[in-house]
Amino acid sequence: MNAVIDIEELAGRLDEVLLLDVRTPGEYDGTGGQACDPRQGHIPGAQNLDVYRLLELTVDELRAQLPPGSSTGGDVEIVAYCHSGSRSDLATQALRAHGYSARNYVGSWHEWSRTDLPIE
Repeated sequence: MNAVIDIEELAGRLDEVLLLDVRTPGEYDGTGGQACDPRQGHIPGAQNLDVYRLLELTVDELRAQLPPGSSTGGDVEIVAYCHSGSRSDLATQALRAHGYSARNYVGSWHEWSRTDLPIE
């Protein structure tokens, strides 16, 4: 499986993947986003788990943070994103190392916020 996903594929699969926003809670809710982004918030349906928190979790703690079906060997693909693809790359590597099916949306919020695609 390709370790990255582009905006076109992601936009067409929002209902099929587990979106994991690995930015800070303030970036996620729009109160502490980057000034360079024309819109603040997150991609609809995304769950927030700060990458630095994710990297501290044990396998069991991580499993408890993610919904059923996304666990090791589960049938749900996880797509991680952040602001510009760096933190989500770390998250994707960590998730894959624990056996999860995970991909990185490299364009991340920096790209998504510049489109007319929906946000929350």
